Amino acid sequence: MKKYFFVVIISLFFNPDTWCQPSVYLPVEDSLAKRPMPKWFGDAKLGIFIHWGLYSVPAYAPPELNPGDVKDWEEFYRNNPYAEWYMNTMQFEESKTQQYHRKTYGKDFSYYDFIPIFNESIKAWNADKMMSAIANSGARYVVLTTKHHDGFLLWPSQVPYPVSSPTKHKLSAERNIVGELCSAARKNNIRFGVYYSGGLDWSFYHVPINNLWPNLFFSMPKSATYADYTAAHINELVQLYKPDVVWNDIQFPEKADFLGLLANYYYQVPDGIINDRWNTVYKKLYGYKTPEYQVLTEKTNYKWETCRGIGNSFGYNKTETDLHHISADKLIDMLVDVVSKNGNLLLNIGPDASGNIPELQLQRLQALGNWVKQYGSGIFETTPYLQAEGKSSQKARIRYTQKGNTVFVFFLDKILGNTIELLDFSNVKIESIVALGNKPESISWSLKNNAPIVQWQNDWQNEYASVLKIILK
Repeated sequence: MKKYFFVVIISLFFNPDTWCQPSVYLPVEDSLAKRPMPKWFGDAKLGIFIHWGLYSVPAYAPPELNPGDVKDWEEFYRNNPYAEWYMNTMQFEESKTQQYHRKTYGKDFSYYDFIPIFNESIKAWNADKMMSAIANSGARYVVLTTKHHDGFLLWPSQVPYPVSSPTKHKLSAERNIVGELCSAARKNNIRFGVYYSGGLDWSFYHVPINNLWPNLFFSMPKSATYADYTAAHINELVQLYKPDVVWNDIQFPEKADFLGLLANYYYQVPDGIINDRWNTVYKKLYGYKTPEYQVLTEKTNYKWETCRGIGNSFGYNKTETDLHHISADKLIDMLVDVVSKNGNLLLNIGPDASGNIPELQLQRLQALGNWVKQYGSGIFETTPYLQAEGKSSQKARIRYTQKGNTVFVFFLDKILGNTIELLDFSNVKIESIVALGNKPESISWSLKNNAPIVQWQNDWQNEYASVLKIILK
């Protein structure tokens, strides 16, 4: 039985005031499953994912494959577009990544030989500068990779590495990246979350397998030793940084005390939340679902968050060009589409080894932030409307959100002409319709057969999505 189990139990029996607090949950499934989703997460809508680590040094992956359209998993892993999977992809004989590694660094250069290069590079990193770019995007929360699949840590953990190390180098960064970014985020009133690779740790277990995924060279450690190691890491991150999100990846060791870990987290961080990539046994114990490079087709009654890179990789990939990055227009459309269907968008940036956000990514963040400054009131703190998608008298992609008696209408396409009939509001009592943004006077409206007809001046429609605000009676 783990010590963190006793933390919760002792607090219950020796502090009677906590008995009535909704933040205290017993380490049993029925108790933990009753915990509601924190309101802040439903309101936040936009987060920034950060994939940053040793893989940011080589910063290489074949950029061609689109992660959202995988048809052949063996081809995907051999030509993996995720630069953060460099350590795994370089094991494939004659793969492009292996060829690049040998040509650039030599056959005898180990993946972990990137550690001193990374530590030297991060001396130039400015946490406030990184967080300023994130804040300017309009994001309400940030999630940092604290340990990816390579096992390298971005904080000075006091948990000892429990088996023989695969390298002479220390498996953690010389700067406390997690702590510094956490402080920078909270100075900017941005919620701070931690990503942790619970299921995969290539530093821990070096055995080629064929029964997990095709040609995935390193398997998921199953030992109690590894389970204790990962649980201790999560509890340490919770104790030190009180993360608003704990975002686990590729499941969590079955031998770990997941219930005790979760009860401790909810006690330490009363409005914290976890994702759904933890446990296949306790299927009710998750905060939200996490499709990757996918947008759901329908509005849901459960909370979800899609995560994706600005390019085809999460980690920085210097081979990606502008063609491999989502355009600002499509990015803004995606945010609107996701929010209209009860989702959040967790948009990833991949800094280089020194912590600089590449220019192509900065351009998208800036465009997103500029749009959010004008139209964010139709995004943040909203709920889905009766339907996500709208109908009109013209062919146009329309999305809806709602806040109280206000409905926000997003036009994802330029509308031909200067008039549109909003068919979904026939026989709906309307108090007013105004343009959202910096040109509220540029539209007028009237009723025709009990349906609103909206007219606008030539300069009303935006380069990106334009928005109307309908106030209902």
